[in-house]
Amino acid sequence: MTTFPNSPRVIKGGLVLLDPLVGTVQRIIAMQYNPDSLTRTLQPQTVKESGDRSEALRLTGPPVETIKVEAEIDATDQLEFPDQNPNATQYGIHPQLAALETIVYPTSDQIILNNGLSQVGTLEILPMEAPLTLFVWSKNRILPVRLTDFSITEEAFDPSLNPIRAKVSLSMRVLTMDDLPLDHRGSNLFLSYLRQKEQLAGRNQGAQLSTLGISGIP
Repeated sequence: MTTFPNSPRVIKGGLVLLDPLVGTVQRIIAMQYNPDSLTRTLQPQTVKESGDRSEALRLTGPPVETIKVEAEIDATDQLEFPDQNPNATQYGIHPQLAALETIVYPTSDQIILNNGLSQVGTLEILPMEAPLTLFVWSKNRILPVRLTDFSITEEAFDPSLNPIRAKVSLSMRVLTMDDLPLDHRGSNLFLSYLRQKEQLAGRNQGAQLSTLGISGIP
């Protein structure tokens, strides 16, 4: 623990799972260590090539934004104090990994329910709905996302073969109103994110044409 009383509190990044209908928080998953880097890719959504020159500058919607982070999970420090961390002693980092992995699984109850419906001849069974997942990276970035790729590299194990250190790679696609109904909680969160981005862009001090070595636009 730091000896400096005025040291700033470190904010953690993480994921929040919401009930998609009522918006109540179901689970909060904070990263043990914030990643050193975060990779974002924005693919603009433009009018497809049609030969109509009047369409060249038109945007059909928000860009497809993907986010990739790599996080570390380590139980080494917890294992030094087994009385204070019984879960780490008994299970290693299994609980932390399971909390992440179950985001992309339907629940066992949902599987059993749908199987029962199929057994009684239900003609149409809706796909199982997952919680609304939010990626939270400070108060300026609260984004509705879908996990698109998830890999785990387990790097160390205890004598019972419980993993005690791992690297987790998460790839996420930001959900917009192109993916969700406009009145959906996720769409509202995306619009809030977009408005905040516009406000931040307004705080950027624009350059002068002379900075670019020109005095005007021909």
